[in-house]
Amino acid sequence: MSESTGNDTDIAELGYEAARDELVDVVKLLEQGGLDLDASLALWERGEALAKRCEEHLAGARKRVETALSHAEEAEEEE
Repeated sequence: MSESTGNDTDIAELGYEAARDELVDVVKLLEQGGLDLDASLALWERGEALAKRCEEHLAGARKRVETALSHAEEAEEEE
């Protein structure tokens, strides 16, 4: 498990890989079971926030690719 799973690490500061890796850890812990309800809910909430952060990174990457492709198409049209 990563050091930040279950603590107050600011998810907004995590890069894609860090958020993804921590999300994997959270899922493993939840799948193992044995946690009390409060701990399970806290992990679930953190997992949801981590998944959202991953989606934000992916959306940003998708936008960058679309912009690059658009610029490449414009450059080809100018030739």
